[in-house]
Amino acid sequence: MSTTELEAAAGPRAPRGGAPARRAGTRTAGSRAAAAGASAAGPVLAGQPAAAAADLLARSRAGLAAAWAAPTPEERYVAAHLAGLRAGAAVLAVRGRPRRGVGLGVWQVLPRVAPELEDAALRLAAGARRRAAVEAGRTGVVTAQDAEEHLREAEAFAGAVAAVLGLPVALPLPLPAAGAVPVGAGR
Repeated sequence: MSTTELEAAAGPRAPRGGAPARRAGTRTAGSRAAAAGASAAGPVLAGQPAAAAADLLARSRAGLAAAWAAPTPEERYVAAHLAGLRAGAAVLAVRGRPRRGVGLGVWQVLPRVAPELEDAALRLAAGARRRAAVEAGRTGVVTAQDAEEHLREAEAFAGAVAAVLGLPVALPLPLPAAGAVPVGAGR
């Protein structure tokens, strides 16, 4: 996903100064910080940026489910990385992008606008070169273990993003193996 695609998916930018606009009478994330896991500098989810963030987070979760179902480690790795990018774009949709550094990707901008997500973002950002190599057709770049670790990192990141934004944390579970009987289905 290119920076241009992420910017388009993230919705409108915040007004000058980088902070999202806040309507009079709305509560800040600081009052919900303890309950939602958000920082005091967290966003107020209302209006178009909130809708864009919720949509991007839902698309991230769908990407995580697709990653678990992907048949190869390479496909799992790429799908997990893209799901992480969408979760990061959800934060940018609410908190905006800094004016300086135009053209930087999600992983470069996210620590500036959401320092509480920096560690998780850096772990996912470390996989960008592998993802690019896989997308370029290189083989043997990703093992099954690499893909699973990256997928779990992306899931944890999406959960952290949801908590920071004050959205429900609901991540997909790994899909059962082929032929497995779901619990309670009985035969």
